[in-house]
Amino acid sequence: MSPLHVQGCELLEGVFGTVGSKICWTYTLEGKEKISKQVIETIDEEKKVITFKEFEGDLVNEYDNWKATLHIETKGEIDLVCWTMEYERPNENVPELVNLLDFIVGMSKAIDDHHVKMN
Repeated sequence: MSPLHVQGCELLEGVFGTVGSKICWTYTLEGKEKISKQVIETIDEEKKVITFKEFEGDLVNEYDNWKATLHIETKGEIDLVCWTMEYERPNENVPELVNLLDFIVGMSKAIDDHHVKMN
C-alpha cells in the first residue's frame, strides 16, 4: 500500500494482529534504509486502537522508550487516523522526531490513496 515508505513487514514471533506479537518493519526514512522491531502492546478493537513499542532498531538506538499508538475514529462514513508517538530524548542535542512524523503523515496519505483507488 505504501512501498515508498515501507518495504517489508516480517513476523518475528506470535501471530499477526495479536498482543505480544513481534514484527520487524523495514522502511526508508530520508533516503536511508531503516529497521524497527516492535511488539504489539495493546489492541482494542472496540475503540480501534493499537499500540506498538520498539524494542530494537534504528529509533531505540537514539531514543528511549519509543512507542506509537494508532487510533481510528469513524465519523459518519469517514475514518480519521490519529497517530501518537511517545519517546524520550537522551539529551537536548538529540532532535525531535519531526522527520518521522512527516514520514507517518506521508505513509498514511499513501495508504488512504490506495484504499480510495480500490473503491
